[in-house]
Amino acid sequence: MTAMSVAPGALLAPKVSVPASAGSDESQIVKLTKREIEVLTHVIQGKSSREVAETLFVSKRTVDFHLANVYDKLHVNNRVQAFRRATRLGLIPYEAQFAD
Repeated sequence: MTAMSVAPGALLAPKVSVPASAGSDESQIVKLTKREIEVLTHVIQGKSSREVAETLFVSKRTVDFHLANVYDKLHVNNRVQAFRRATRLGLIPYEAQFAD
């Protein structure tokens, strides 16, 4: 048995699975953890990584780690692209886009 490196809470965090749009290069199922969705929700509200870190009581590095995972899973390179793809796939609540 080999030891695997896993982020704290990753085994316990529920995942959201959404099939990507048919007929496009998004034919894979996208799975984001609860924490990744939480980070993405704060980011699309316009918060910086540091502000998200303060809100979630974690380090900026942890926020950037989750954000990098989101980018990788959504096959995007920045926050705007992540917002667009996550919205298109229905991964984030509609209300999160317009929260205070």
